[in-house]
Amino acid sequence: MADSFMGKAATMEIPINSNGETLAEDDSLEQDLQQVMVSGPNLNETSIVSGGYGGPAGGIIPTSSIKDLRMKSRGQVVGLVPSQSAASRIANQNQTDQPFTGSGMHHSNSNQNMSVEEANRGVAVEKLDSVKKWGINTYKCTKQMFSERFGRGSRTVDLELEAQIDVLRDTKRKYESVLRLTSALTSHFYNMVQTQQALGDTFADLSQKSPELRDEFGYNAETQKLLCRNGEALLGAINFFVSSINTLVNKTMEDTLMTIKLYEAARLEFDAYRADLEELSLGPRDAATMVRIEVSQQQYQVQRDKYERLRSDVTIKLKFLEENKVKVMHKQLLLFHNAISAYFAGNQQQLEQTLRQFNVKLKPPGSDKPSWLEES
Repeated sequence: MADSFMGKAATMEIPINSNGETLAEDDSLEQDLQQVMVSGPNLNETSIVSGGYGGPAGGIIPTSSIKDLRMKSRGQVVGLVPSQSAASRIANQNQTDQPFTGSGMHHSNSNQNMSVEEANRGVAVEKLDSVKKWGINTYKCTKQMFSERFGRGSRTVDLELEAQIDVLRDTKRKYESVLRLTSALTSHFYNMVQTQQALGDTFADLSQKSPELRDEFGYNAETQKLLCRNGEALLGAINFFVSSINTLVNKTMEDTLMTIKLYEAARLEFDAYRADLEELSLGPRDAATMVRIEVSQQQYQVQRDKYERLRSDVTIKLKFLEENKVKVMHKQLLLFHNAISAYFAGNQQQLEQTLRQFNVKLKPPGSDKPSWLEES
């Protein structure tokens, strides 16, 4: 009984005033406590919870009477707990006292994103300008091309240069025909040489197996082998001729024709901007038109410089091409003539001398055949 009574006494709530006297039913004190609970203390105030061991809070009083309560009250002080508003303010103050790391990274990332966006915007604007210029240039060139084809527009013509270009294109067509025919001759002659070689081997085998016709088969075998050897020499000369013509037609002439294509495109652009400038010059001369005329004059000058430069390049390349063509063809035609004449005349010494004269190196026998690694 005593223990239970002492336990209940320990957990009873005993309200006390500032003088240490118990308050049974003091309405004014309850109103003060309710006001304190509602308004909440400032940073200089804390709450004192009085009560037993683990019991409910008995009352909350201001800290101004802490000393009197400690001296007069026999209630047990459990602890000091900061109020909600004070705790939040302290937490905010602690947050403000922390080092400035997250916000700095956020600003740096935002600045970096802005710089990337500005760079992308600049690239987009540049591409848009280039597309716009390309569209305007294409429109003007297309308009000029249709005007020339329908006879309504004028074009700049260099009669001497145009004649040289026509000669070059015609020469290229004829050289392509020579290249095609000599390539066919090489293919046919190669098959003939292979046939002669097979026929010579067959004659040699029959001379060993036919004693009564050994001499006859032997003569024919030697003749076919000699023709085959001379045919390989002639085949080497023809292959050298074909290779040189192929280089002249598909590299040297083609390079000059590519420069001619650039020259013709520059000529079309030059005439397009020239016609545009002439059309603006015939119109009214107000302020806006004068600005457009000035811009058109600058573009016309740029296109004229480009046209003059490419015309000079074409003239120089045509001159060097003609010199190179004469030099190469003089050597190759002489080689072709001497090799064909020596082969069909049966002059083996002259054929070999022709190959040495023009530094034609023959492939060793069997070099055209695939190796055993390639066959496997």
